[in-house]
Amino acid sequence: MAVEAFTINIPQATLDDLHNRLAHTRWPDEIEGAEWAYGTNLDYLKSLVSYWQNQFDWRAQEARLNQFTQFRAEIDGLGIHFIHERGKGPHPLPLILTHGWPDSFFRMYKIIPMLTDPASYGGDPGDAFDVIVPSMPGYGFSDRPRERGMNTLRTAELWARLMTEVLGYQRFAAVGGDVGSGVTRFLALTHPDLLVGIHLTDMHSPLSAQTPDLSEAEKQYLSAVQQWRAQEGAYMMMHSTRPQTLAYGLNDSPVGLAAWIVEKFRVWSDCDGDVERRFSKDELLTNITIYWVTETINSSIRMYYENVRVSPPLKAGQRIEVPVGVALFPKDILLPPREWAERSLRIQRWTHMPRGGHFAALEEPELLAEDIRAFFRPLRAARG
Repeated sequence: MAVEAFTINIPQATLDDLHNRLAHTRWPDEIEGAEWAYGTNLDYLKSLVSYWQNQFDWRAQEARLNQFTQFRAEIDGLGIHFIHERGKGPHPLPLILTHGWPDSFFRMYKIIPMLTDPASYGGDPGDAFDVIVPSMPGYGFSDRPRERGMNTLRTAELWARLMTEVLGYQRFAAVGGDVGSGVTRFLALTHPDLLVGIHLTDMHSPLSAQTPDLSEAEKQYLSAVQQWRAQEGAYMMMHSTRPQTLAYGLNDSPVGLAAWIVEKFRVWSDCDGDVERRFSKDELLTNITIYWVTETINSSIRMYYENVRVSPPLKAGQRIEVPVGVALFPKDILLPPREWAERSLRIQRWTHMPRGGHFAALEEPELLAEDIRAFFRPLRAARG
């Protein structure tokens, strides 16, 4: 498979066009005193866009990202972008980290050095990993799929080939959150021989209210899931049913794109309503700009559509038998009880974190990195 070194270098014309669009935004009205009740707050978005237009330095962020060793490989006719950083320790364990939506490979930038070089962060060099962080198909600097069916299951197959055929690893570890959790679980389900274990920060399951012998905690959880879908799940329904219709506005308006993404970072994080308690403007805008300059908002949200229609669910009674570690952050979207997860996962570590939300690798990288190290520590000998 062809593998080429990759450096991010966005054409200046693309950045000039972005600034021109920002300068000619046609702002909507807002109900007085609405704050965030109707969605992204107008005053906050104006301040973020002003910073984006007048102070944000994409070239500085580009240089920071280019400090990581990056490649693109063609797998099954699709160009996949990935970071590959070697561990600094006696026998690093290969580890693939998979992001979700509405983030990107940028989600992992803080924890990569903590995992590759734990000694520099007060850890044991024996816990070092070779870290691989791909951009999912249709996200960031990976190709946009041109055919139907690119879902989490097919992405897991691409990851198996990336790790074994492209990079030459015989066995490896995997970590995922959000959509990346689904990719990671499918990887463990379909290629258990390749995995020493998987670590998740969230998960989904086919359980329903009709599943027999539900505990009271499981019933309460499923009720909370239904309530959340009714109150907060409109974005997911749009992604799953009419992504193309939504994409016209988001791909044409950087302000519309920013509004769609930043609202999720606020609601899903441990920020008590102040999104910049957890993420700087530079972090928010680096992630948003990656979507903008690569024109991948449509292809990223389309994965929801493909998952609903193509991905076979984990069937009742079907289990993932590789060891599983789970780290739950208190302000994440939904927190399942352990007995619910154990119906389909072989749980060996279950950690309730003291703080943090959905974007754990960005919000609490130290807590997440340490939990990943601790989970995989006894599994390292199993890689063969």
